[in-house]
Amino acid sequence: MTPDEFMRGLECFPAYVYDLDGLREHVASIRNVLGPELFYAAKANPDPAILRAVAPHVDGIEVASGGELAHVRKTLPEARLAFGGPGKTDEELALALDLGVERIHVESPHELARLAALNRPAQILLRANLKLPTTGAALQMSGPFGMDEQALSACARAITDSPHLTLRGIHAHLASGLDAPAMLDLAKHIIDWAVPWLERHRVEDPEINLGGGMAVDYHSPAQRFDWKAYGEGLPAYGEGLPASAAKLRIEPGRALTAYHGWYVTDVLDVKTTHGETYAVLRGGTQHLRTPVTKGHNQPFTVVSNASEDVRPVTLVGQLCTPKDVFARDVPVPATLRPGDVIAFAMAGAYAWNISHHDFLMHPEPAFHYLDRGFI
Repeated sequence: MTPDEFMRGLECFPAYVYDLDGLREHVASIRNVLGPELFYAAKANPDPAILRAVAPHVDGIEVASGGELAHVRKTLPEARLAFGGPGKTDEELALALDLGVERIHVESPHELARLAALNRPAQILLRANLKLPTTGAALQMSGPFGMDEQALSACARAITDSPHLTLRGIHAHLASGLDAPAMLDLAKHIIDWAVPWLERHRVEDPEINLGGGMAVDYHSPAQRFDWKAYGEGLPAYGEGLPASAAKLRIEPGRALTAYHGWYVTDVLDVKTTHGETYAVLRGGTQHLRTPVTKGHNQPFTVVSNASEDVRPVTLVGQLCTPKDVFARDVPVPATLRPGDVIAFAMAGAYAWNISHHDFLMHPEPAFHYLDRGFI
């Protein structure tokens, strides 16, 4: 059964539909063209079924809170884990060690001091906040993320003086929303900076984590990140690094799962006010916050109405705010009416899990999974 066929058959709205079969194929195809290690950033979508579908095709999972850490360890007991993100508490750092986190991405000298005070062995990547070109990025990870060179060097010296801590390398996730050529250029700059820094601090078997941030284009869903070009470009930057080659790692999230989720709902009302037509849908951006967060029209299909005549309509939800908009002035079938079913695509990442679920206390969506042998 195809996703379209399944969504047309739904009887309860709203609902999330995740295509686990397609997700597995997508992540496996990425793994096949990459030389670096591939970790999945669980923040993009920590749904247990998503995690289990992704896990066999990645080298590990990156988490960014104690809650994510406990959730992922429970869901994937054997997974390799890396723990990143600013503002880690003492309790979270201790939990990371209790649950066997492989790498802790240290964000500041104070965080390092608190980790050292636990007097337990820990393997560390220092997160670097480097002033490197990120032209065209949707987000630049500046400000509270990572450290400048002065703080990095202070941390390296402190690790040398600590019997329990081991410096394994550098983490440098600097931007999000870059295409493959821009990502490769940024990777080259990161590696060119990191290699001599790691050599100066005598890091053995060095690691360089390039982060994630591969572009996902909500305006043009067919325009996807060129994983093949990225995979072919990266090994050249690894040649001649210390200890034959520094181990490279990437941590994408959105670019792995976004394309394999849909938010499906039905039309409750269609009305025209001051010359503008609105379709009021069941649910709202309390379930799918992505279009409001990123300021775009969420891609969609009207799965129950094949009329070729179209008219502009703004698709909104049930919330008491004019910001509850999925897509503005978009072409829909001219005969759109209450009861028609609309499926919003690219809802597999930063969708349900970042949305303000309890606002107005509407019912939560159902969840369905396209999985061979299950449906």
